[in-house]
Amino acid sequence: MQIFTVSRRMVVGMSLSMLLALPSYAGGLPSHADLQTALRDVVKEKNGGFGLNMWATVVDRDGVVLSVVFSGQDRGDQWPGSRVISAQKANTANAFSLPGLSLSTANLFSAVQPGGSLFGLQHSNPVNPRVAYGGSSKKIGTAKDPMVGKKIGGVNVFGGGLALYTEDGSLVGAIGVSGDSSCADHNIAWKLRHALKLDHIPGGVSTTKDDNIVNDITEGTSAGGWGHPVCSPEAAAIAKALPQTHPVRPKAK
Repeated sequence: MQIFTVSRRMVVGMSLSMLLALPSYAGGLPSHADLQTALRDVVKEKNGGFGLNMWATVVDRDGVVLSVVFSGQDRGDQWPGSRVISAQKANTANAFSLPGLSLSTANLFSAVQPGGSLFGLQHSNPVNPRVAYGGSSKKIGTAKDPMVGKKIGGVNVFGGGLALYTEDGSLVGAIGVSGDSSCADHNIAWKLRHALKLDHIPGGVSTTKDDNIVNDITEGTSAGGWGHPVCSPEAAAIAKALPQTHPVRPKAK
């Protein structure tokens, strides 16, 4: 009996040591605290929107929600509906990106319109309402948000969702941001991914060969087929400069 007690203490001690030794970016993805800190820093910048507080959600490659955070002091400081939208965007960017091709949610806008090459995509993977709206409201946006550990589903086709790639080029999931104009959401998501150093993307459909928002819609038609509406001249200018101000990182050799 005494031997069992000592052994159990040793196991518990070893387990605690292992937990304390884990990096904050377990599995290559940010912790709740790291994600919230980075989001709050980015929201303070000019992003071309209304300057509102934001939600951000990270999912892993299987579409399982790992973190849900908000930039305000309370869950009511940002649009309540944007919590699920942020998760939906993360799910979309993960679901339709590949190890060799990154597609942002902004890239999908024109393709899903009537007559577009992906028309109907937005109805293909519905949000799981039990995951989206279940659990205690008091836990929303905390490390124990009711969505954490579950698959949210959903397809969103405007700016704010980006796939996440580690330094070795591995696609490990995606991030979704919501709470402002769709264009500002994209800009914030891009800056947030850059701050987290998870932007080692392989390539994309934009003119700069990445997954940046493409503002090429004229009279309702996207020249390249991957266009997104312009929300404001300021947001468009910020987005256009992102490859220079917050350049994507190359895959490590």
